[in-house]
Amino acid sequence: MDLFRNRLKLDPMDEENRFFEAGEIVAVMVGVAVDGPYSYRVGASMRVQRGSIVIVPLGPRPTLGVVWGAPKDKHAHNRLKDIEHCFDVPPLSEELLKLVDWVARYTLAKPGMVLRAVLRSREALDPPRPIIGYQFSGFEPERMTNARTRVLDVVSDGMAWGKAALIGESGVSASVIEGLVKQGSLDRIELPPPKLVEPPNPDFAPAKLNPYQAQALTDMAIGLKKGQTVTLLDGVTGSGKTQIFFEAVADILRAGKQALILLPEIALTHSFLDRFTARFGVRPAEWHSDMTPAQRAKVWRAVLKGEVQAVVGARSALFLPFHNLGMIVLDEEHDGAYKQSDGVNYHARDMAIVRASLAGARVILSSATPSVESRNNANQGRYAHVLIKERHSGTALPNIETIDMREEGPEKGSWISPRLAREVFATIERGEQALLFLNRRGYAPLTLCKQCGHQYQCPDCAAWLVEHRFRGVLACH
Repeated sequence: MDLFRNRLKLDPMDEENRFFEAGEIVAVMVGVAVDGPYSYRVGASMRVQRGSIVIVPLGPRPTLGVVWGAPKDKHAHNRLKDIEHCFDVPPLSEELLKLVDWVARYTLAKPGMVLRAVLRSREALDPPRPIIGYQFSGFEPERMTNARTRVLDVVSDGMAWGKAALIGESGVSASVIEGLVKQGSLDRIELPPPKLVEPPNPDFAPAKLNPYQAQALTDMAIGLKKGQTVTLLDGVTGSGKTQIFFEAVADILRAGKQALILLPEIALTHSFLDRFTARFGVRPAEWHSDMTPAQRAKVWRAVLKGEVQAVVGARSALFLPFHNLGMIVLDEEHDGAYKQSDGVNYHARDMAIVRASLAGARVILSSATPSVESRNNANQGRYAHVLIKERHSGTALPNIETIDMREEGPEKGSWISPRLAREVFATIERGEQALLFLNRRGYAPLTLCKQCGHQYQCPDCAAWLVEHRFRGVLACH
């Protein structure tokens, strides 16, 4: 954490937050692999500021970019191209722009490539399409039919109906509705798009914490008063860590700020969303690779406009355009899935701490087996360390014994120790179940070409091919 703070002090980005009028020169960072921003001229009848999202000509094609402020070098106006378009959306926050610069320097990546993680899609910047509704105008058509009667009976409540809902309720075809519009019996009106998600209620169903959980919340508050904005929530499996950080998130929501909860795997998202809904009454906004581009565009825009207070997602959610971020939670912070190895290489845990530092937000790192880095930072006093040794249900922890395979090695033709085999059989004889975990699937999780270093990857997804030596195959899992 000290390293992060030192780097922030060495290279501050204190740009004046002023408007640039038509004809002025500005620096624009484009979302391609470039070392820094390019200079452009503000177009006619246009007004931009640092953080404004624009379209600029880059070579033969228009490209998304972000106004980075005043350029360091001056150029002749007649040699510069104009900004083509400025989107009617709030500018990106100052802390997000600083995060892009910080990540680029720390990971030795091109700033434009880091910016691509922020500017997810072009359609996220366009205003949402209005929903067309139909409402009774008060005038009956000249000729009444059974189909028209059914439609007018449905809209007689005075409410505006969408076309699909109106067709389904009245059982008529679309031509009947269009005919009533031409007759003047139905008014076609534009309806505002529905909210992406309802705001979570921090007081919907507060958890009943046991004494250990309540003490953990108190210890987190004490650490915050001491200036420890990062908390390592270190609790045994089943200690109720999720309930604890849900209550911390509730405090952030009561303060009117936004919260981001990162999960290592998409597979964990569904059960976690159910728990979130049970606590706060509504589902949070989601962000992961299983979502369609249209869904991701809606979430991105809603976060930028401040319409979303809580987001649950994978590591890429770290670069969403929050404007009032108050807390970042990393569940299972030790998990290797937080490491990004494609494109810009970064660790979401470390970058979350940097972003929280820039935004003045809190971080909770939750794990039953903390990473070595986080545990060391907690031991050094950089993080508040909240330790929970008791399970929420009060059940006893299992006994764990280590078997030295050098002294109790497996018999010939076997791969587990005799003592482990005896315990497994004894468990089964008692009518109980036994579960054996393997440390990995296959002989090697990654195969490289010895000549060129090529990494063999699945042709259908982004996973590395696992070598199964006995079968002589490379398989995707």
